[in-house]
Amino acid sequence: MPAVVVLERLPVPALAIGQDGTILFANAAFAEMLGHTEHTVLQLKFDEVFRHLPADRPAAAVMCSYADQLVELEHRDGFAVRASMSKSAMLRGDDDVALAVFHDLTTRLWTDKA
Repeated sequence: MPAVVVLERLPVPALAIGQDGTILFANAAFAEMLGHTEHTVLQLKFDEVFRHLPADRPAAAVMCSYADQLVELEHRDGFAVRASMSKSAMLRGDDDVALAVFHDLTTRLWTDKA
């Protein structure tokens, strides 16, 4: 089975991004988490998806440096989606792509504050 098919079938949001900030892959769960279709999310760039992350360094490297942390993503309707981001599945430090999965914590964070 091709890797893209496996990634698409993951029940958790998954995103692959290149060093230049191009979104190379986003599964349906990732697109849904941000209120987009799979087609429209692929047209976005790194700085249109991630809030408050440095845009002056290669995007894949930034994703790797924020692995296992809470990140803020931009929902299509303009609100923040807070999610934990995994380490990149790409193993080499010089990979041109970062592939991570996300766990949406937005609802939990709102209810924990109440």
